[in-house]
Amino acid sequence: MVKENEVPASLEWRVNMPSGSSRILVPESRQTCSRLQSLVMGIVLNIRGFLDKAWNLAVNEPKKVVHCLKVGLALSLVSVFYYMRPLYDGVGGNAMWAVMTVVVVFEYTVGSTLYKCVNRAIGTCLAGSLGIGVHWVASQAGDKFEPVILQASVFLLAAAATFSRFIPTIKARFDYGAMIFILTFSLVSVSGYRVDKLVELAHERVSTIAIGASICIFITMILCPVWAGTELHLLISNNLEKLADSLEGYAAENFRVDCSKNVHEKDSSKRLQGYKCVLNSKAGEESMANFARWEPAHGKFNFRHPWKQYLKIGASMRSCAYCIETLNGGINSNTETPEFLKKPLNDVCMRLGTSSSKVLKEMSSMVKTMKNSTKLDILVDEMNSSVEGLQNVLKSFPSYQHISIPDPGTVEASNGTEETSLKPSALPLMEIVQMATLTSLLVEIASRIEGIVEEVKELATQAEFRDESSKKSKQTQTKLNENDGNEHEVTMKTLQKV
Repeated sequence: MVKENEVPASLEWRVNMPSGSSRILVPESRQTCSRLQSLVMGIVLNIRGFLDKAWNLAVNEPKKVVHCLKVGLALSLVSVFYYMRPLYDGVGGNAMWAVMTVVVVFEYTVGSTLYKCVNRAIGTCLAGSLGIGVHWVASQAGDKFEPVILQASVFLLAAAATFSRFIPTIKARFDYGAMIFILTFSLVSVSGYRVDKLVELAHERVSTIAIGASICIFITMILCPVWAGTELHLLISNNLEKLADSLEGYAAENFRVDCSKNVHEKDSSKRLQGYKCVLNSKAGEESMANFARWEPAHGKFNFRHPWKQYLKIGASMRSCAYCIETLNGGINSNTETPEFLKKPLNDVCMRLGTSSSKVLKEMSSMVKTMKNSTKLDILVDEMNSSVEGLQNVLKSFPSYQHISIPDPGTVEASNGTEETSLKPSALPLMEIVQMATLTSLLVEIASRIEGIVEEVKELATQAEFRDESSKKSKQTQTKLNENDGNEHEVTMKTLQKV
């Protein structure tokens, strides 16, 4: 008999493991340490990646770094009114409103800062004056009707101001002002019911907001200003160049020859996708044009510069970019045009793509320098002649029912020689459609480029672009005058010697 507390000597403990499986048991403390190390390393790598991106952004766009320093400087200056007792007593206990004004209205460009400052000033003054007037009327009605009049005025004016924000013209220029009006009128009306010195309170808030807005305007216009009009001008010019690169790249991608392969495959991913920047720039163009209207005359831009014309140019460019996007889809489709059909069209299509790209690049240079181009009309004529050449080739092209295509059996029998017999055969319809789509898209792109040319010429007329010929003639006349003056001095010296 075996007792309860005794273990038989012959009893053994065995653990049966599946065949082919081997596992080393690691202590739990080591597993926890390795997990902690991996977690710390992941956090460090994420922080390092974030710092690298921030550094690259600062190096590529130093204007944004300068903007951050300008915001810090503005907040430092406006905080003096809160820290120094004499200035604090001068503006009352509402000195923090100046700090809030700087934080809210200081934007990246001069135009956007002016837009917010002017809207905030107009909304605050209008709402403050109306609030004081409504409070006086309500106080004359007695204690019983005073809260009713105040609530009714808040409801009516807030609803009317909110509805005005849906009107396109007011939304484009005074949307921020309408929001500030609602906020200020509500604060003045509600707080005026419990505050005795309402006029003094409104005066202090208006003065502090004026101080903050003045500091923002002074810093943004004096220290390294970033003008919204200049940014819009450069954006339109760069988009024209990107559109030209994309068009030239796609024409070469589909109708290229062997000698141009290496040239267009170096930066194809960057050049071919340039049209997407044009398609995605509508919101940026509209905001920049709106802010540019608030800016004073600066650089080459007068106070009444035609900023709306830039929006028309952008719309024309997007219509052209949509065709390039369709061209991209046709090139990347599964249906490919046979080489023996594409070969007769290579030269004319490449010529059309190159001439169209030259027109876009010339317009980009014209907009960037704000000078009328003497080459633009010549390049447009070359583009139209290329379109006519392509259309003539398509007209002379035989119908697809009678196209002679290479006979595969004859090719195999020729043992690799170039001599192949042509066998009349019907060509599949999809191959004809693919070729016709690509060529028709190139023709359509050329016609839409003419629309861009008209808009650019209209901008040149309204903005009074300078003529290159007149500048050259002035330089030539100056050189002639200098030469005449030198000859006159030589003659006078000769006469004096005699």
